[in-house]
This record gives sequence, structure tokens and C-alpha cells, in this order.
Amino acid sequence: MKVTIAIDSLKGSLSSLEAGEAVKTGIHRAWKEAEVCVRPLADGGEGTVEAVTSAMGGKTVTLQVTGPLGKSVDCVYGVIEESQTAVLEMAGAAGLTLLKDEERNPLEATTYGVGEVIRDAIGRGCRHFLVGIGGSATNDGGIGMLQALGFGMLDAEGKQVPFGARGLEALEQIEDTDVIPELKECTFRIACDVTNPLCGPQGCSAIYGPQKGADPEMIAKMDRWMEVYGALTEKKYPGIDSKTPGCGAAGGIGFAFYAFLGGSLESGIKIVLEETRLDDYVKDADIVVTGEGRLDGQTVMGKAPIGVAKTAKKYGKKVIAFSGSVTKDAVACNAEGIDAFFPILRRIVTLSEAMDPAIARENMEDTSEQVFRLIKACAKD
Repeated sequence: MKVTIAIDSLKGSLSSLEAGEAVKTGIHRAWKEAEVCVRPLADGGEGTVEAVTSAMGGKTVTLQVTGPLGKSVDCVYGVIEESQTAVLEMAGAAGLTLLKDEERNPLEATTYGVGEVIRDAIGRGCRHFLVGIGGSATNDGGIGMLQALGFGMLDAEGKQVPFGARGLEALEQIEDTDVIPELKECTFRIACDVTNPLCGPQGCSAIYGPQKGADPEMIAKMDRWMEVYGALTEKKYPGIDSKTPGCGAAGGIGFAFYAFLGGSLESGIKIVLEETRLDDYVKDADIVVTGEGRLDGQTVMGKAPIGVAKTAKKYGKKVIAFSGSVTKDAVACNAEGIDAFFPILRRIVTLSEAMDPAIARENMEDTSEQVFRLIKACAKD
């Protein structure tokens, strides 16, 4: 019996690799002879740096950068020297989790630290970038990142505009004469699983502004500023279209990567599966195991377990999934390649108890053991 495990993190509880190792422990209790391979998994959001960097034999780097409100924060990113690749999550430098609820203010929050990470990686020889852009605290259209890379985002007096969405209000001119020259050698694959344009009713300000601390008046202002920013960019770079799906991702940083850095906006799980070469490990397996913190009706909408299932089905493999909990509409997963799924909760507990890493690990081990005891018993019949 050969088993390949690629399970997403149980956020706030177990990392992808920790969850995978717990499943492996349970399988070996039931079936000592089984050959089990654990592969890290992420969908471009939290955990992407760890998953992709470890899978590609890279190392992590901790860099002090400018946080969303200007204070220094430590950002961890991955470097794969062999392929000159850097793996980063913008949330590590400009994420909501770096702020207290009362600190959320998209008028002031900047993506400058993201640009600092890119500059550092370029200095280490990286020329290819895999970037997860979920969980941002910002709505600055990525201009902070661009400023860190040498772009001139200038006001009426020819000075760099201030950080945050307020900078968009003052923006009147874009210059690229002082951009760091190595950027011309760089490629950017952006994990982007939303289709929002830069501005308008479905734009970044209207749809994601509220969770970042914006009130209706602020949203209306930011959307107008974003529209002007888009028009200035389209004038500077003919052929660019701010209505391109994904430009509104992460407070408009999707637009900055696409318009200024030539980045491709792609499915996060697609990027991760390709870069970690999961196909190579699935095609020889008898069973593939996946999962995430909660399986529900939204899992089928491009999330990591379905990406794994679709990969497995290319080779005709059986797929089972484990998760912290499941909802009634999780049955949609069965039609998308997951043959059977199992919640790992063993008894009634509080949410905090269920998410305790030690308890989650034990539940994952025990559940996988029993499932594979059944598989082993059926295999003998």
C-alpha cells in the first residue's frame, strides 16, 4: 500500500506538515508496511511559504521590514537558491493579523514592506517570485510596494506620495526611471483566487474595505482615488486594463503586480501544485489523502483539497479527506473527486479545545488509524 498525503493546514491548530505527519502516524499504527509520503500543501494563502519552500528544498529568511502602519515587523519568506526563486506571503509584511482590530485603517496602511522583501530577495539572487496576496490590511493599490522598488508615485510637487490609500488621493504622476534594474529580469506568479476589478461596485474598496476598517464614506473616497490611479497607469502603460479580473485583489496590489511588474494572476492552488510537483508523488500512490480545517460547500471553489483531488483523479486514484469539521453541504466535495471524507472530532469539546494542537494531532492520528484499519481489512477480503 502506497499513500501520498497532501493536506492543507488546520489554521490556528496544525500546519500542513504537522497534519500530514499525524495522518502518517495513524496509518502506520494500522498498517505498518504501508509506504507513506507526506507532501506540504497550501492554496496561496497562509502556509504557502512553509509548504512551497520545504517542498522545493529551500530555506527561510527572516527580514525586518516596514509593517502596515510603519512600525517594523519580522517577515519570513522562502528562498530556493537552485531555481533563484523567492516565496512570500504579502500578509507577512502587510497583513491584517499584524494589527489589532482598533488599528485597522486602510487610509494609512501600506504595502511598502512587501517591496522591501522583494528587494532583499533580488539581492540574494532571486529572479522568480511566487507571491500569495491574501489577508492584506491595505487598500493602497500596491503603491507602497512600488515605491520600495524605486517607482516614483508622485504628487503635484513631484514628491513621493504618503503611505496608504491617502497616497492615492495625492497621486498625479508615475515615474519609473529609478526602478531597480534587476526587476527587468524578474518574473512574478501571483496566487490570486478572486476576480474583482480594481474599482467600482465589485472593486477592492467596496468589497474588501469594510473588513480593513473602512466606513461607507471612506470606501467612496478610496474608490474614486483608485479609479484615478488606474487611469494614470493605463496612460503610462498602454494596453493595461484595470478591469482585468484579479486587479482588485488584496487592496489593489494585484493590479500593481500585473500592471507594473508583468505578474500573472493565477489560481493559488494551481501554482502550489505545479511548483511542488505533486503529480510526481500522486501517480504511483494507491490512495491519496487530503483535507483542511473545515470541509464545506466553499471547498469546491478552488480550495487546496479539491486541487489535490483533481490531480489524483487524472491518474485514477482514490481520494479521502480528513478535516477538523464538516458541514452538510460538504457533500459537494464528493462530486469533485473526494471519494469519502471524515471529520476528526472524537467527542464533544469547545472550539478552543478542538483547535488545541495536541488534541487536534491526537484526533487526526486516531481517525486516520481507524479509517486505514478498515481499508486494510477490506483489502484482505
